[in-house]
Amino acid sequence: MAEQDTPQIYLISPPQIELSRFSETLASILDARDIACFRLALASEDEDDISRTADLMRETCHARDVAIVIEQHFRLVDRLGLDGVHLPDGPRQVRDVRAELGSDAIIGSHCGTLRHNGMSAGEAGADYVCFGPVGASALGDGSVAEPDMFQWWSEMIEVPVVAEGGLTPELVTTLAPVTDFFAVGAEIWTDDDPLASLKTLLAPLG
Repeated sequence: MAEQDTPQIYLISPPQIELSRFSETLASILDARDIACFRLALASEDEDDISRTADLMRETCHARDVAIVIEQHFRLVDRLGLDGVHLPDGPRQVRDVRAELGSDAIIGSHCGTLRHNGMSAGEAGADYVCFGPVGASALGDGSVAEPDMFQWWSEMIEVPVVAEGGLTPELVTTLAPVTDFFAVGAEIWTDDDPLASLKTLLAPLG
């Protein structure tokens, strides 16, 4: 159960990456912190750009035994040697993507703030379900995934749950007993020192 263990850290890329510089930044974070998974979440829809970035990120991650998943583009998973895909649209594609990628691929599903979508994604074969934002955000309709939902999930559902979006040290303290992963991205990349920012954010975990 989530409440018995310290949550693992799941890192999300910025939407735009300066390749050589970001590779060094990512390597420094992976060398300094125990990161469970890295999500490549690029805004670009250019396949060549995505492929070049994924190749370098895969080398950086796999050299450190960190899993790497790509957001949305599940048809690139096998071609690029990635570990799986993060689906941003709830349970809708999970079953079909599982059938295409097979049982070994990591498939995650972002389910916003809707418990029902999370349950449906888990039943369809998702390896993890992501709820968020957990903090104040200008994105979406302004709704927030409340701590009570994570509490219920950790007690009732075996599928690992991820807390994502608008994290603060206070929310890390509140959610640590009831989530399996913290997904961290936008909270740190605008800082001149993302690693220091990550350490500050996660300080409540010890």
